[in-house]
Amino acid sequence: MSLADYYRVLGLRTGASFSDIKASYRRLARRWHPDINPSDQQAKDKFIRITEAYQELIKVVPPEAVDATPAASETKTQAASTASGPSGNQPAQSAEPRKPPQVQVNPDLSTRDQQLKEQFYGQLQELLRTQKFPRAIALVEGLAQRMPQDSEVRQWQAITYQRWGRHLIRQNQVDKAKLYLKKALRTDPHNKSLQLEIEHDLQNLEQRP
Repeated sequence: MSLADYYRVLGLRTGASFSDIKASYRRLARRWHPDINPSDQQAKDKFIRITEAYQELIKVVPPEAVDATPAASETKTQAASTASGPSGNQPAQSAEPRKPPQVQVNPDLSTRDQQLKEQFYGQLQELLRTQKFPRAIALVEGLAQRMPQDSEVRQWQAITYQRWGRHLIRQNQVDKAKLYLKKALRTDPHNKSLQLEIEHDLQNLEQRP
């Protein structure tokens, strides 16, 4: 899609400001979020499109517009503080650069889809880290529908189901946990290490009083 298309996806006119882009994205994300529209595939697809549009548009917003937002100003202040070191005078030792996500390159994907895959991988990792499992599932299922032949995406999908299943075990939702653990096995049946882990989880569930 062109930039004009991305603006249209967010319901904006070409050249809208960063704050307008951010406000429109938040409004539309709340409306189409998979948590609000469970089992609605159209909502999942819409959510993916508006997220993609938002990510692309903020890349081309002039730095001045970004710096004008409170979040960016705070980030800039924190960065300056880190650079000056604890005392505020001497530079602190530079932290190791953050490594980019290790995402396999699929030659069968278009450049746009490969970029989308890498972007959504980072989002998926954050959702799993913060245990927002329903959102993580909605995200990876939408990605899997768009890239059905990508084995790595299928692996992410299975791992997400497994993580959700384990969380459900801790919540004593045993039947639902079994459902998602078995779903993980069906999603990526050739992943032997994952299979062993899930079989161990299922055995532990069976041994529960």
